Amino acid sequence: MPHTNLFLSFLLLFVTQPYCQILTLAADVRGQWKLLQKSIGISAMHMQLLNNDHVIMFDRTDFGYSNLSLPKGKCRYDPGEEVHKIDCTAHSIEYDVLTNKFRPLMVQTDVWCSAGAAMPNGTLIQTGGYRDGAFRVRIFTPCNSTIGCDWVEVPNGLKMSRWYATNHILPDGRQIIIGGRRHFNYEFYPKNNAPEAYSFPFLLQTYDPYIENNLYPFVFLNVDGNLFIFANNRAILFDYKQKKVVKTYPTIPGGEPRNYPSTGSAVLLPLMLQAGTNNIVAAEVLVCGGAPKGSFMQAKTGNHVKALDTCGRIVITDENPQWSMETMPQGRVMNDMILLPNGNVLIINGAKAGTAGWEYGRNPASKPILYQPNNPRGSRFELQNPSTIPRMYHSTAILVRDGRVLVGGSNPHRFYNFTGVLFPTELSLEAFHPSYLEAQFDNLRPKIIWPDATSNIGYGQKLWLRFRVIGTLAEDKVSVTMVAPPFNTHSFSMNQRLLLLGIEKVTNVDTWTYDIQVKTPFSGNLAPSGYYMLFVVHQEIPSEGIWVKLM
Repeated sequence: MPHTNLFLSFLLLFVTQPYCQILTLAADVRGQWKLLQKSIGISAMHMQLLNNDHVIMFDRTDFGYSNLSLPKGKCRYDPGEEVHKIDCTAHSIEYDVLTNKFRPLMVQTDVWCSAGAAMPNGTLIQTGGYRDGAFRVRIFTPCNSTIGCDWVEVPNGLKMSRWYATNHILPDGRQIIIGGRRHFNYEFYPKNNAPEAYSFPFLLQTYDPYIENNLYPFVFLNVDGNLFIFANNRAILFDYKQKKVVKTYPTIPGGEPRNYPSTGSAVLLPLMLQAGTNNIVAAEVLVCGGAPKGSFMQAKTGNHVKALDTCGRIVITDENPQWSMETMPQGRVMNDMILLPNGNVLIINGAKAGTAGWEYGRNPASKPILYQPNNPRGSRFELQNPSTIPRMYHSTAILVRDGRVLVGGSNPHRFYNFTGVLFPTELSLEAFHPSYLEAQFDNLRPKIIWPDATSNIGYGQKLWLRFRVIGTLAEDKVSVTMVAPPFNTHSFSMNQRLLLLGIEKVTNVDTWTYDIQVKTPFSGNLAPSGYYMLFVVHQEIPSEGIWVKLM
């Protein structure tokens, strides 16, 4: 018995030590959820963060009346509208991240299932939509919301109708707009000297006439300036300048579809730049989730097939690229994938069964998954704390500058339905706080001191930052990342991109204060010009970001 008491005393002493307390807390902390707005008046089907920390959100104009009125005297009149020919409610808002306030915006034509991207000057260009919106280009220029900036529409800005298309910013500052329902072509905006739409046989080759399964293709700018394009279950490397395919990748193992309506998601994993060199870096794509072949037709009969639980990684810059497959903790369809400032990937929203489309999803996937790409295989996935709000078809998620992830939307019906349906229309806005925001990591969290405002930076330059860490700095575990704010809709974040900048020097200025020198990207192929959020990361805990303009 004395030996037993001695053992218990030792055990009690051991588990009360700070180190063990940290381990215990770390095992329990898997992110936190906070409700920001019970209702923003619309269902956030599309989101884009702008460089003034405002988020533009919109749903569609043919849902019926929203729960947010337009300013007095403003109404939308559309004689071809199915529901209300005169509508004095808003279907778009501008949300201020810093104040948690929002105001209504006015769109004239239907933006349902559209696309977009922020231009190098920060202006949001949004393209296409449904019916009267299919040929439209809409422009939103960031400004002080008190002076009432709003959407400006260009009636025939597109050559072809674009519904379920994908946009991507190019190194020359234009957007390429690829596909759309039953449109096997692409075009550019602004037009400049390229007024036409160009045939794109790859979209016809991956087209299923009964289900389609190649809408909202996954598009990423490769480091060689060509475009990696994934549709259905196949991918190519496309030289848009020469209008030719320069590489065909293997079909993803299993051959299951990953694009709408078998909606999975994809990210370009962080691009790691080396200090002191202009070497071309490796680029790797991660594709996760989706629905097995036939799921859409099965869902129509009431059979909601279990979602895919696989992810595929492929180094798209390899001479002989091959897919490497992994298994998630749970199946997921209609999942969003968000690059976090520390280079991890958050897999969030969606369902465990069914497909995208009206009422075709079942079993909400309430627990996000953290994917840690640099961990050994078998230890990359980690389930996070669940939300209480189902985020089904037409839900969205984006990263904001303080490291939170805004989550909104979910309307798997044709209209605004708040009762009498399995998953009511969701007007709320919430934020997921990754575990790196927990107070227990305050002593590790950097704070950027300088620059203290948006800075202009050039290509291939040396950039100095000053930051503070209240505690001991692990110099070999400091990094600087740049994140491009994407356009998010239908489980894909267009133009999402994270660069890990090469560190050239870290200098201790005084107690807790440090200067760090990094080299900026050397090419527009690595990072197209425009606004980025820049973070200092210490032991995987990111600072609050600052805006920089790469030009």
